[in-house]
Amino acid sequence: MPPAAPELISPRSPRVSAARRLARRNFRGKERLFLAEGPQAVREAAAHGDGTLVELFATVEAAERYADLVAEARTAGARVHLADEQVIADISTTVTPQGIVGVCRFVDTPFEEILAARPRLVAVLAHVRDPGNAGTVLRCADAAGADAVVLTDASVDLYNPKAVRASVGSLFHLPVAVGVPVEQAVAGLKDAGVRILAADGAGEDDLDDELDKGTMGGPTAWVFGNEAWGLPEETRALADAVVRVPIHGKAESLNLATAAAVCLYASARAQRASTGCRSVTGS
Repeated sequence: MPPAAPELISPRSPRVSAARRLARRNFRGKERLFLAEGPQAVREAAAHGDGTLVELFATVEAAERYADLVAEARTAGARVHLADEQVIADISTTVTPQGIVGVCRFVDTPFEEILAARPRLVAVLAHVRDPGNAGTVLRCADAAGADAVVLTDASVDLYNPKAVRASVGSLFHLPVAVGVPVEQAVAGLKDAGVRILAADGAGEDDLDDELDKGTMGGPTAWVFGNEAWGLPEETRALADAVVRVPIHGKAESLNLATAAAVCLYASARAQRASTGCRSVTGS
């Protein structure tokens, strides 16, 4: 049997043009569709169900290498298009495309649904503007076992291609609310019985002290601020405590994603203390 031939060979194809436009926020919002690049993200989109994965574009080589993924995509109801490398490069937003790009439906969750589920650990991204950081914090929250992530209306677009890539599929694992004013997010979480901790390098309270006092075992939401200037005073004032990650060495500070990982895992450990802390790698 001769090898399969790509059906899409022109970047000017209407299907290709429609996918390429999703790199722009206004088109994503209008169509409520976004791009997921690479086999890991596409696999998670297919597994998410509910018709999340709408289309799959793949080079012939990638389709052969990830034949199981192509089959999963078809089972999930996605339209599969074989495309030449130039077409994939035209759709992709990366310098070195992996040969496989999915078009997905928006997956964000209404904030009210998150509150109704009585979350115990939440990451709130307030004024976070870098998409790579937003995606990485989402990934950290997923790994730490958080129940939800909330992006305020002052934060980056969840579906920015860099944010989607940085989440490495975690976008499809846990509820994420978007566009929530920070005051509304904090008020709603407090009403749901969640303690609000603002992460700030100049915080009055030390994370180690919080752990030693045993105050972190209950439902907790961490509020993380802008990469350059942290949290504004009015946002800090909304929190029950403003907590700093202690610096025991000579480093000037921690970047946002690293600090978020430390804070989220500290809460996860405190909340699991009565039943033991699950290993990251499993047993």
